[in-house]
Amino acid sequence: MKDTSPKIPSISNRKARHDYHILESFEAGIVLLGPEVKSLRLGKASLQDSFARIERGEVLLYQMHINPYSYTHHTDLSPTRTRKLLLHQNQIHKLEGRTVEKGLTLVPLDVYFNSNGIVKVNLALVQGKKGPDRRDTIKKRDLQREIGRDFRGRMKL
Repeated sequence: MKDTSPKIPSISNRKARHDYHILESFEAGIVLLGPEVKSLRLGKASLQDSFARIERGEVLLYQMHINPYSYTHHTDLSPTRTRKLLLHQNQIHKLEGRTVEKGLTLVPLDVYFNSNGIVKVNLALVQGKKGPDRRDTIKKRDLQREIGRDFRGRMKL
């Protein structure tokens, strides 16, 4: 049986996976308004340069750009407004302790809709990569690509 439901886009932050070592990730809810959810369903958002901070016991997401929904006319929303993330209190305390450490920060990796149609953010605790680390990552990726090509070549024989 074919799935006829429309594919809802997932917005990802590919640059974060390149620039940071991902230590741990969490699934968090996000507080949005109706027009923002409709824009996300159309895939009109960007996570580039976005980050999260813990302030007064709440996790806040900064610089996530959601294009205004074109068919709304009741509110003027700022596309890069600060949005609250929903996590359990014990997770917030754990993250608060870890982000105090040197060089650790919170970065959103993905924004997606779960099976119930609720918007979720994949939030990661990350540490910045240095120049040599990035070069090592590129070397490993190229080596894996070459091994895959060789393997596919042998399978065709």
